[in-house]
Amino acid sequence: MQTEEVVVQTALTSENFIREIDKIVNDLGITYVDAVVHFCEKNNIEIETAASIVKSNPKMKSKLQSDYENLNYLPKRAKLPV
Repeated sequence: MQTEEVVVQTALTSENFIREIDKIVNDLGITYVDAVVHFCEKNNIEIETAASIVKSNPKMKSKLQSDYENLNYLPKRAKLPV
């Protein structure tokens, strides 16, 4: 029975993680940065684990970078007019 629990706990894929983070952002109306921290605390996951998932996904990385720029933690980069 413990082996099944380990398999379920390690089944956190990139797609599931991103889907959950997007859901938290939409439901709670918070930033992606806060959503990642909230998700990690709620699911007892190390921030470093989340960081490795974010590093491997350009879309999530871009969303977090935009949040950090808006919070003035990173210098703002030029954006194309929309």
